[in-house]
Amino acid sequence: MMQNAHSTTATPNRVALAIRATLCAGALTLLGTGAFAQNPSTDQATRIYNRIAGVPPTAAQLQQMTSTDAVSAALIATQDPAFYNNTIRNLAAPWTNRAQSVFVPLNDYTATVIGMVKDNVPFNTLLSADLVYVGDGKSGEPAYSVSNNAMYAALDTNNVDLSVHLVTSTQSALTGVPAAATAGVMTTRGAASAFFINGTNRAMFRFTMLNHLCNDLQLVMDITRPPDRIRQDITRSPGGVSTLFLNNCIGCHSGMDPMAQAFAYYQFTATDPATTDTTGQMVYTAGQVQPKYHINNTNFSQGFVTMDDAWENRWRSGQNYILGWSASLPGRGNGAKSLGQELESSAAFASCQVTRVFKDVCLRAPNSAADFAQVNSMISSFANHNYSLRQVFAEGAAYCMGN
Repeated sequence: MMQNAHSTTATPNRVALAIRATLCAGALTLLGTGAFAQNPSTDQATRIYNRIAGVPPTAAQLQQMTSTDAVSAALIATQDPAFYNNTIRNLAAPWTNRAQSVFVPLNDYTATVIGMVKDNVPFNTLLSADLVYVGDGKSGEPAYSVSNNAMYAALDTNNVDLSVHLVTSTQSALTGVPAAATAGVMTTRGAASAFFINGTNRAMFRFTMLNHLCNDLQLVMDITRPPDRIRQDITRSPGGVSTLFLNNCIGCHSGMDPMAQAFAYYQFTATDPATTDTTGQMVYTAGQVQPKYHINNTNFSQGFVTMDDAWENRWRSGQNYILGWSASLPGRGNGAKSLGQELESSAAFASCQVTRVFKDVCLRAPNSAADFAQVNSMISSFANHNYSLRQVFAEGAAYCMGN
């Protein structure tokens, strides 16, 4: 595998990563981290609670919060059902659709994010775990289905408290997809309906980078990577101009195509193309490349022909070493699960989650040396607390609780 001196480290400049995260993830008086040990005032505790749960605290909760340190007070706010039913749901919903809209139905992707935060499941398994959250059946919802969204529609219709009535299961048990082929939220029905339908499966890679590493493709373009894994459907002379390929197209496809090959055995088959949110199912064909990987093969017949689901991360070398790829992983493998591990183990993944939470609870992006130092501290704490996103919310809200 190609490497340079930078590619063996997973700790690049975190400030640079946070700035990138700020660009993609979208007037307060702040406290330094030294103030966290102090008990928040009533006003500060109220502000913390509102930022996390979106609702005011009760008198009893206020008393409890003002009797402890700021981060512990913020963790009290994460126990409110509104934190899961509203804050976390609204955080995850845009990740589930191409329009990046929050106004979408509940599905297994969003429910799984909510459940992971609720149960403190390590968030750095988001893209690889054999995991899905489903209703507990106590609200009359139908069973989980691989071919429709009826369970989650019923949970929505009945206004079920997701902080109570979501329980953990495995995708392999419910869908029949082998455990080794499950890849966290990427292989949920919700993700498949948005990003495996039609197309060439590059959408799954692009939106995973955007949603979970806070880097859209134009931010990671690198025209110095070799083009030998770019598929046949990409013409080398778009509009008859080869320089357009060499100076633009190659920048994304030389890195994306070798990694999107991990999805070669996945497809979403819609019962009705107009209702993919509610009907249709993900199909996994072990050992058989989906036909979509061979479409438009005459655009450049000398291009790469996908024969299996082997992937390689060529961004470990070159300018994208800054994404902080883990030195403990080989940077190549087979299938979506190992690719998910590559992505979720990067420094960019952790920076993305922390920066996004900072924006949510501070109502602005980090924009000062103190802010970036706080983001850096929260990234370290994220790892030290077994990748608990609740801890990240608590520390961010405490930092922005005001004087």
